[in-house]
Formats: sequence, C-alpha cells, structure tokens
Amino acid sequence: MTKIITTIAFFVCSLLSAQTQYEQGMAKSLGLWGEGKAQEASDLMERIAAAEKNNWLPNYYVALINTTEAFNPANKAKVAALLEKAQNAQDAASMISLNNPELMVMQAMIYTALIVQDPMVNGMKYSPKVTELYTKAKIIAPENPRVVYCKAEFEINSAPWTGADVKKLCQDLQSAIPLFEKFQPESPFHPKWGSDRAKEALKNCK
Repeated sequence: MTKIITTIAFFVCSLLSAQTQYEQGMAKSLGLWGEGKAQEASDLMERIAAAEKNNWLPNYYVALINTTEAFNPANKAKVAALLEKAQNAQDAASMISLNNPELMVMQAMIYTALIVQDPMVNGMKYSPKVTELYTKAKIIAPENPRVVYCKAEFEINSAPWTGADVKKLCQDLQSAIPLFEKFQPESPFHPKWGSDRAKEALKNCK
C-alpha cells in the first residue's frame, strides 16, 4: 500500500501553482501524506470535505488514507478506528457520487482490509461483497486500471481458497499495465495511483 503514497507524492509537485483555496488544501494534504504524515493529511482532507459538500474527492482520500494505514502492520491496534473513519468517509462520498467505479474500488479495499484483519470471521462475510463490487465496477468502467488491477489482485490472493486459475488472473493483471499508461484523470486530484503496485504484483504473479 505504500506505493500509493509514492504515486500521490510524485504528482503533488505539479500542483504547487494551484490558485484556489480548494486546490491549495488538496495539494497540501496530499503532500503531507507523501511525507508520511497520514493523520495530518486525513484531518486536513476532512476539513476540505466539510467545506466542499458536493465534491466526493476529499472524502475519497480520507477513506483511502485511513484504509492504506489499516494495511500497515504497525497500526494493528488502530485498525478498527482507521476503518471506521474510512467507512464513514466512504459513505459520505458515495452519497455525492453514485455508481462511481473509483468509489467501488475504495469500498472493496475497505472490505479487503477487514478480511485481512480477521480472515476467519470476515472472509465469508465480505469476500462475496468485494467480488460483487469489482464485477459491477468493471461493467461500468472496463478500462479503469484500478478496477482491473485491484480485481485481479484480490482474486489472485483468494485463489488458494477459491481454486481460481491463477495463470488466467495473472493475464488479467497484465492487462492493467497498458491501461495505467493511457489513463487520463479528470483533474490533478482524481485517482491516478496503482501503476507501481500493479507492476510489482505482476512480478510476483505465479
């Protein structure tokens, strides 16, 4: 998950000329996250979300930041609180932007973090929901690289239990790489992360 932070930090440099208060706040928050200051970044995004009531992006990043932190083993004691904050932000973003594939990926990531936290209890409960979300997202946005990559990665990690053909799933993962290369976000703040993670996952795909 740290690859997300690296990607975010990379394009923050291009936002230094932002003029509006919203753009300045978004750039500052993403910059803080890139510096490893997740709590400060999340707090600032929450303030931006409170001001930008019709914009799903600030809440999306609150969810993304806190979910990313939940995957960090160092935050094991904080996972429940991190995912609660992530889910609250996710719910708020989803109310603003319906049928948004990026938010479907985000929800699937939250569920995946819950599965990782307690596989025996949460595996059967959330795995079908994750699969349903990725299937729906791929129907809506078949060329969204995060949809293709995250769906394949989840299915690869689930293969020991589902018996899925990993060779086929690795091909699915491979297909995400060129999608990242041609993907154009709607704005400098729209999701763009995932390329480095996908390439790393592909190297380990067996």
